[in-house]
Amino acid sequence: MKKGNISVFVSHIGCPQQCSFCNQRTITGQSNTPDGQDVKHAVETALASNKDGRFEYEIAFFGGSFTAIERGYMLSLLGAAKPYVESGAVKGIRISTRPDAIDDEILSLLKSYGVTAIEVGAQCMDDGVLAANLRGHSADDVRNAARLIKAAGFELGLQMMTGLYASDDEKDIRTAYEFAALKPDTVRIYPTVVLKDTYLAQLYESGKYSPPSLDETVELCARLVEFFERQGVDVIRVGLHSSENVKQNMLAGGYHDSLGEMVTSRIMRNRIMQYPRGRYKVYINEKSISKLLGNKKSNIIALNAAGYEIEIGFDSALKPDELRVV
Repeated sequence: MKKGNISVFVSHIGCPQQCSFCNQRTITGQSNTPDGQDVKHAVETALASNKDGRFEYEIAFFGGSFTAIERGYMLSLLGAAKPYVESGAVKGIRISTRPDAIDDEILSLLKSYGVTAIEVGAQCMDDGVLAANLRGHSADDVRNAARLIKAAGFELGLQMMTGLYASDDEKDIRTAYEFAALKPDTVRIYPTVVLKDTYLAQLYESGKYSPPSLDETVELCARLVEFFERQGVDVIRVGLHSSENVKQNMLAGGYHDSLGEMVTSRIMRNRIMQYPRGRYKVYINEKSISKLLGNKKSNIIALNAAGYEIEIGFDSALKPDELRVV
């Protein structure tokens, strides 16, 4: 059974300020405010298409700082979702929020409505980077929120951004290490995208900020994903979802429709290049052939240029994205 989200976007609602990178209307592609009927419609539509039981769903409130929105409105959304959790039609409710909008009282309330997973938009664990990007919270707020969430028995997710203004690879990698120390269940990695009508766009256009290139983004994310995998943390997303709104409004940054696959492909290349230059036979699950080859055979080209000659073999016993080098 596959896991799936029934996503309800509460775009930018509850956020106390505008972060440097934020243009939620562009990211989510909507500016309207959902209500309880919208929640019911989204759930009923998803359940109707899942008659074969192929998906195990969660209701996911994303896009804003859910626990910071007006309390009555938040409860109306949760109230519409709760019956589906109680009936077993969905597994639970997932929300995303700010680290400084978590305390024991709100966690108790969330639990009473069937919330099972909380994702914290931490973005970075460097206070200087957080301040430069107008986040309005500290790294200690992230640590405190993570501790409270885990102590209350929720699944903890942490969201990080790479390539932010005033950050660099070293700070991003340090953030990953600090995340791992907080023992999250899941992590999402969002490389920074410069969108129109943001403070980051002003910095970019004035020459004060230049985000990493797509290739630099792929290489860093490959390192981060491998690190989290070694720590037993599930990376459930790399990059923003494919969106025409983002493509039409982005000025620069590490965005690609298939960024997640590009990162997996780079991980495969890097694993091969851990061996001395030479000729090798590389066994993979046949479902992973496109990832091993890379976009337009970019992996094969790069490997050949670096002195590696590979023959590809298939082994159905290998997991997708796993490889064996002989």
